[in-house]
Amino acid sequence: MAHLYPIYLQLAGKKCLIVGGGKVAERKVETLMEYEADIWLVSPESLPSIRNWSEQGLIEWRQGEFRPEDLDGVFLAFIATGNVSVNKDISALCREKGILINAVDDPPNCDFYVPSILRRNSLCVAISTEGKSPLLAGKLRRELEDIIPHEYGEWVEILGNMRDRIKSSNLNMEERKNLFAELVSSDILELLQTDRKDLIEERIEKCISCLRG
Repeated sequence: MAHLYPIYLQLAGKKCLIVGGGKVAERKVETLMEYEADIWLVSPESLPSIRNWSEQGLIEWRQGEFRPEDLDGVFLAFIATGNVSVNKDISALCREKGILINAVDDPPNCDFYVPSILRRNSLCVAISTEGKSPLLAGKLRRELEDIIPHEYGEWVEILGNMRDRIKSSNLNMEERKNLFAELVSSDILELLQTDRKDLIEERIEKCISCLRG
């Protein structure tokens, strides 16, 4: 089998369907809410948490069995029924409609796998074993938590703000590239980790001065 192509998707406002109402479906809903997806769920029964989210208007839950029309307007679909036969039937319908499908713990009926994620604000590290060992992916993510502390998220935000400033400057492309390299190689992360944020602007100006010097 060809290796999978890693990609990050913008899900805000996009319709995502979950078929199933148990613990796995609950976890899928929780994750999709973090990404502001338009969540629709179909299941004859559901956990109290799913009912509560529906009553609060956070998701749309249709109580009943899956119907082909449930796929109308769907961007991504997740099957969490635990029934291989159901997985196969819904996967076939999704592929006819060009909808990407993830059937939980059923690799043959998946178009994509959900990775183990380490997030530090806009910095996101996704680990996948292409469905072969989710437990190993989770183990690696936990190991990376110590290597990539929370301050990396703050650093990314600073670099993002600097990117906007630099893009609006009169520096040429080569100068911009060199300045980005200076910032990434600077001790800004160390300043964040040692709570010396007051020195960050000084470091930025130093990087700019070195470039001009």
